[in-house]
Amino acid sequence: MTSTERLDPESCYRAVKSRDRRFDGVFYTAVRTTGIYCRPSCPARTPAFQNVTFHPSAASAQAAGYRACKRCLPDATPGSPDWDVAATAAGRAMRLIADGVVDREGVDGLASRVGYTPRHLARILAAELGAGPLALARARRAQTARVLIETTELTYADIAFASGFSSVRQFNDTIREVYASSPTDLRGRRGGGATTGAVTMRLAVRTPFAGRALLDFLAVRAIPGVETAGAGWYARTLSLPHGSGTVRLEIPDVVETGQTAFVSATFALEDLRDTAAATERVRRMLDADCDPVAVSDAFAGDPVIGPLVRATPGLRVPGHVDGHEIAVRAVLGQQVSVAGARTVAARLVAEHGRPVAHPGEGLTHLFPSAATLAALSPEDLPMPRSRGRALVALCSALASGEIALDRGPDRGAVREALLEIPGIGPWTADYIALRALGHPDVFLPTDIGIRDALAGLGRDPSTAAHLAEAWAPWRSYAQLHLWHTLTPTTKEH
Repeated sequence: MTSTERLDPESCYRAVKSRDRRFDGVFYTAVRTTGIYCRPSCPARTPAFQNVTFHPSAASAQAAGYRACKRCLPDATPGSPDWDVAATAAGRAMRLIADGVVDREGVDGLASRVGYTPRHLARILAAELGAGPLALARARRAQTARVLIETTELTYADIAFASGFSSVRQFNDTIREVYASSPTDLRGRRGGGATTGAVTMRLAVRTPFAGRALLDFLAVRAIPGVETAGAGWYARTLSLPHGSGTVRLEIPDVVETGQTAFVSATFALEDLRDTAAATERVRRMLDADCDPVAVSDAFAGDPVIGPLVRATPGLRVPGHVDGHEIAVRAVLGQQVSVAGARTVAARLVAEHGRPVAHPGEGLTHLFPSAATLAALSPEDLPMPRSRGRALVALCSALASGEIALDRGPDRGAVREALLEIPGIGPWTADYIALRALGHPDVFLPTDIGIRDALAGLGRDPSTAAHLAEAWAPWRSYAQLHLWHTLTPTTKEH
């Protein structure tokens, strides 16, 4: 985790002089002479070293009295990859703040999810990110509001509440303070339109970005009624804090290093207050904050993964929009093929899924909730009795809050809690960590797909665990590169 103490001015300034995009979102440059803060890759003339300071978050720069640069839009960058790599309390808190937890539950709710007192969490965030939870949440609201102002026709009142502000006045004051512009100035001459539940946003993704490979992974596992995909796009339903929704993503095939990658996301939401949560959860699914250059550098000399990385640079570890859903799907996938797990999941959706408020494009139902599945009898589930008991026990723990998969708790503690459930073994717990918790260093040596992939590469499958030792701390990405050798493309579906 990049902290205020560990931001070396000399190293940061070198990144600014070279306009290195890899550091966008990792730190921010504040310029004393202009009163603005920028991303490291800002195309403006590089300020003198004595005129700049560096901040680990946009909120830190704002708290110091700086306004966002109107040219490089620094708060629109992907988040720091350190949030998932280190997964410290500050990183876990940032994920929850981006999901809107502070807006919904306050600082006390955030602290409870991370496992600290509000005062201690505030100290941690101030030390690591240069700002407290309220300031970090305020910066996130401002950024969401700016995107909605500039890319939608929603009224300002709708944008204010969709962004998490408690009043229109608070929204107006914050926008003026952060951007030195009124909402009307940001929108320009386009004017406001009619209120709808549809919101289209461009989500920034670090490059290189292997979009087609990510789409292929999602498409081959798509559950009818919940997910659908086609050439260049993927859509699914969303279970959100205030209601249901859907999202359609337009995913570019490949974006090379140095270019700007955007995924266009169109949300249809039952309640616009879920805009921030929906956006953050989709970003997790895209693994948008990953540093693919660091990953590829780590595998450069490896005889197994190195060639795969060079063939598909920018491959992502697909996250998920709902930790409960991926946990259930992990149990369904125990010792069965991807197609078999997909078939069983489709049956559960048809029998127990809740209809969405805005159906369309083959999207009709939400995946069944943990509480709904916990109330079922194992004998009534379309799977072996022992697996049914494991599924019901897991869903009971999720529904009660005994196990949380919202990236708030410590990953190790979550894994231990999962393994205590009869029928949940290391493969299931680690698959959940891979996709629900965004763990970058997970490997499944007993996975049949991994064994098949290694055999296809001329390697002995029994050596999987030994080979993976050299792939730390990015074993999750090695896992995906091996799986990718077995994944059919979207043209084959």
